[in-house]
Amino acid sequence: MKQKLTIGIMILMLCSGCAALDLEYMLNKYFGPEEEETSRQLALDGMEEFERGKYKKALEKFDKLKDWYPFSRYALLAELKIADCNYKLGEYDKAIEAYEQFINLHPRNEAVPQAIYHIGLCYFEQIATIDRDQTSARKALDTFGQLKKHFPESEYTYKSEEKIDECLKSLAGNEFYIGIFYYKSKHYKAAFHRFRNIVTNYPDVGIHKQALDYMTLAELSLKEEKN
Repeated sequence: MKQKLTIGIMILMLCSGCAALDLEYMLNKYFGPEEEETSRQLALDGMEEFERGKYKKALEKFDKLKDWYPFSRYALLAELKIADCNYKLGEYDKAIEAYEQFINLHPRNEAVPQAIYHIGLCYFEQIATIDRDQTSARKALDTFGQLKKHFPESEYTYKSEEKIDECLKSLAGNEFYIGIFYYKSKHYKAAFHRFRNIVTNYPDVGIHKQALDYMTLAELSLKEEKN
């Protein structure tokens, strides 16, 4: 019963953007007599499976809820939890699509910052090592930046700060990796620009001094080539 109460309260919080409903009335509806597979029961079942880490089973419940009861007050919950399930399952493209659809359909819902944050996490989880393409790091950084811009006081904005630092480190690391490659290949001008980019755009990620040192070396090498 305690678990059901917790899940019921979570559902109420997620659905609060749709309608201001009396708490006591809602709890009575949640925990009244058992009915056939109704939208209410699907929502409860889906949340129970999600809390247990059974994300595939939860996804099945929320898919049914969305398909069978598209005009239910719980349909909004299903939209968000479908995205959450896909995120947990590592289906990041599907999760991003679902979160974006939720934001587009419900731009004023209080769960929008949470959805934006999770879009950022979807990109963040796909960040490659510094010797690989950094598109995911850039997209994650941009998404967290949008969250910070539009919802500066949100708890999800505060949670994103550490992720932003990691994105910056990854991007700076990639620039440094490429700069070293150019330097060792004696492409000193290209190397110089890479190291200067680190000094200018990523001053606080821990490789500022190394970048400055290599900038100096690349500049000296360019002067030697001219002599």
